[in-house]
Amino acid sequence: MKLLAIESAALVASCALMTEEAVLAEYSLNTKLTHSQTLLPLIEAMLRQTECRGEELDAIAISAGPGSFTGLRIGAATAKGLGMAWNKPLIPVSTLEGMAYVLYGSRLLVCPIMDARRDQVYSGLYRFGDEGFETIFPAAPRALEELLTGIAERGEAVCFLGDGVPVYKELIRQKLPELARFAPPHLSRERASAVGARGLALFREKKTVPASAFAPEYLRPSQAERVRAEKEGAGRG
Repeated sequence: MKLLAIESAALVASCALMTEEAVLAEYSLNTKLTHSQTLLPLIEAMLRQTECRGEELDAIAISAGPGSFTGLRIGAATAKGLGMAWNKPLIPVSTLEGMAYVLYGSRLLVCPIMDARRDQVYSGLYRFGDEGFETIFPAAPRALEELLTGIAERGEAVCFLGDGVPVYKELIRQKLPELARFAPPHLSRERASAVGARGLALFREKKTVPASAFAPEYLRPSQAERVRAEKEGAGRG
């Protein structure tokens, strides 16, 4: 099996080409360039340099959200366009589950956090155990205090990763002084190969969708939608 994986939910633009045995290539950029500038050129360069044609792929794994609305839309449009052009199914992968797979096999609980602003984080809590990959807290926007309280009540050590860590690291240390660990820089952000690894597991479970039917999972309204709702509410008042 050969899989293309795409990650664009946050600042990192990343793509990977992989099989069940190996990552054949992975290209990532964590810069201020927009995904509209970087994502498709990265994919094209990777496929060209690995001499892989789209028709050879079995599926495309795509980070499906939560995350940046613009990043998710660009990733979705890219994956849908390629999937429809090559007649390949898409494998939607939760962005947070993909991030957890960066730390695959950890004996600690794994907690990806993405800064969702408005005093919230997109977060989930996961475990790699004898029963496989387990979701303890499902992906959702949460107040950080709520998340940390839930973790403290479990009393288990947790490894945090994601762009929410630099924003909230000191608070996490204060609230979980004995329990908090933090992923090192090379494992601290989204990676397409981790999306692909999770995607391979989902592919074996036949959790694919036609490219034309895929839509990202935003988990909450965009800022523009919230502003519009607030204006409409004020108008009715």
